[in-house]
Amino acid sequence: MDFPLITDPFFYAVAIPAVLMLGISKSGFGAGFGSLAVPVIALSVTVPQAAAILMPLLLIMDLLGVAAYRKNFDVKFLKFLLPFGLLGTVVGALLFKLLDARVVAGIVGGFTLLFLAQRLLFPPRADSPPPPKWLGAVLTVTSGFTSFVAHAGGPPLSAYVIPLRLSPIRFTANMAVFFFVINLSKWLPYAWLGLLDMRNMATSLVLLPLAPLGVWIGVRLARRISPVWFYRMLYVGMLLTGIKLLWDSVR
Repeated sequence: MDFPLITDPFFYAVAIPAVLMLGISKSGFGAGFGSLAVPVIALSVTVPQAAAILMPLLLIMDLLGVAAYRKNFDVKFLKFLLPFGLLGTVVGALLFKLLDARVVAGIVGGFTLLFLAQRLLFPPRADSPPPPKWLGAVLTVTSGFTSFVAHAGGPPLSAYVIPLRLSPIRFTANMAVFFFVINLSKWLPYAWLGLLDMRNMATSLVLLPLAPLGVWIGVRLARRISPVWFYRMLYVGMLLTGIKLLWDSVR
C-alpha cells in the first residue's frame, strides 16, 4: 500500500514558508503573519484540508510557545478571554459545513483592514482608556470562530489586545496560552468533521521539523526587539493578512 502523502511539489513550495511563518508568529514576533498560513497553503489544497494539515504542527508550536513564556502570562486576563474564545470555536464547529470559506476570509480580512485604518488614521493618545469589556468579549468570540474555520484567530483578538498596550513579552505570553487552549479544543470537532485523515496527518508529519525551527527563530527575535518595532511588525503582518484574505474572498 502506498504511503498516503501529498506529493505535489507546488504544495511544498507554498507549505514550507507558510509553516515557518506560522512558527515565527507563534513566538509572538510578527504575530499577524500567522493568519496567512492557511490562505497560502490553500493555493495548493482546499481551505479545510490546509487547516487540518496544520493541526499537529500547531500543537507542537503551541507547546513550545507556552514553555518559552510560561512565567509571563496573566491568569486573570486569560480567565476573561478563554470562555469567549471557546464559545467561538463551538460556533465555528456548528457552522463549518454551512459557511463558504471565502465568506469567512472576506469578513476577517475586511475587519483587519478596518482596524488598521482606524489605528493609523486616528492613533490613540497615551491617556486613551482601554477598550470596553463587551467589545473584548465580541472580538474574542470572533477570534475563536475564525480560528476554528481557518486558523485566523489572531487579527480579531489583536484588535482588542493591542490597544491595551501590553509589553511585547506579556502580549506574546497571553496569546500563546490563549491559542494553545483554543487549538487543543479543535481536535475533537476536526475529527468529527472527518478532516483528520491519514493523508493530511502523514503530510503534517513531513512538515513537522519546521515547527520548532520557526518558533525558535521567532522567540530569539521577540526577546530582542523594542516595543515600537514589535508593534510595527504586528501591523505589517495584519495588513498583509487583511489584503490576502480579502483578495481570496473576491477573486
